[in-house]
Amino acid sequence: MSGGLVALLDDVAALAKLAAASIDDIGAAAGKAGVKAIGVVVDDTAVTPRYVTGFTPDRELPIIWRIARGSLKNKIVFILPAALLLSQFLPWALNPLLMVGGAYLCFEGAEKLYEAVWGHHNPEGEDVIKLASDAHEEKMVSGAIRTDFILSAEIMAISLAEVAAQPLFSRALILVLVALMITALVYGVVGLIVKADDLGVRLAATGSRTAQAVGRGLVKGMPVVMSALSVIGTAAMLWVGGHIITDGLDKFGLSWPAHTLHELALAAGGAIPFAAGVVEWLVETLGSALVGVLLGGLIVAALHLRPKKGGAH
Repeated sequence: MSGGLVALLDDVAALAKLAAASIDDIGAAAGKAGVKAIGVVVDDTAVTPRYVTGFTPDRELPIIWRIARGSLKNKIVFILPAALLLSQFLPWALNPLLMVGGAYLCFEGAEKLYEAVWGHHNPEGEDVIKLASDAHEEKMVSGAIRTDFILSAEIMAISLAEVAAQPLFSRALILVLVALMITALVYGVVGLIVKADDLGVRLAATGSRTAQAVGRGLVKGMPVVMSALSVIGTAAMLWVGGHIITDGLDKFGLSWPAHTLHELALAAGGAIPFAAGVVEWLVETLGSALVGVLLGGLIVAALHLRPKKGGAH
């Protein structure tokens, strides 16, 4: 009897170790999948703060919390089941769908470049409301959640592509972890960014010279941070979108774009052996971004340069 109990306890211990190892594997896979989606994450982080522009400081964090909840609902309630069903029953559809998303990222990045160069601006961003109404808040939150749905779909699709070989249950757990981690990261950072200038004002009003200097630095620096985030977000969209396209073409048998970028990266790395890894990454990243600019530029041109209905001929 005691021998049987000992054997049972050994089995339980072995199962516990196996479960712990599985959790570690799932956590590692979730981290790897999340890193692959970092380009979209940066853009998501750069886009969201504009939705709280014009609101009083006491409404900023509640609005961000509402958007974060909507984002998590997008990922877990809507996108996750659809992604799992596709990966289980129509796995061949993941690559073309991912490429469609990649083309959208290329378009978004190229559209931002077009607006920066040609001076086109989003009229919504120019009209700042000092005391926003409840209806305006609802409109902004709904708009943010709709925008987030597209970016969240890309994040989940990129993550799923990284763990497609995992069993269904593991895939589900990994994607839930990715959804939680990415949402916490994006909206945690957004909250810090949005409230940093308020913190700066408070610090600047204290009696400590050090705190005052830090506060003034925050107030002056946050516009620079926001501008930098916008640039980084645009570059990340072009890089990630271009990489998705070249990788997708490679899977369909059109290997020369990915192969050419890889060969160029190896050649550049070989020319600078003491920094080969960094140089190879830079060349492949710049090459992917160039693909993103070319494809996105074609889509932007098709949309902006086509004749408009009722216009002059």
